Amino acid sequence: MDDDEVLSLIFQQLLEAYDYEVITAANGALALKQILTQDVDAILCDLRMPELEGDLFYSTVERMKPHLCRRFIFITGAAEDPKYRTFLSQVKSPVLRKPVVSANLLEELRRLLEPPP
Repeated sequence: MDDDEVLSLIFQQLLEAYDYEVITAANGALALKQILTQDVDAILCDLRMPELEGDLFYSTVERMKPHLCRRFIFITGAAEDPKYRTFLSQVKSPVLRKPVVSANLLEELRRLLEPPP
């Protein structure tokens, strides 16, 4: 999820070109509603989001559906922001810094979805 509609559409088109089914949300509150009604294979999450920022979104998912926490990939331009730095150092999720290289996103997604050995 990314509140930047253009970036969200670019990610969606990229992933659909690789046969991924994509559900988007314009903000953290809408994403939370979607997550609570269905499980997903991966969650691409920005940190700076309207209505419910990425760190709070993650914490809420952790309380309500903890098995989904291993499915996060954070995509952000705020990784060095002190507000998020501690959070990102504590979670075990990959972090891709904006601007995101498509190949890096696809590689992290592949790694996240591959079955454990």
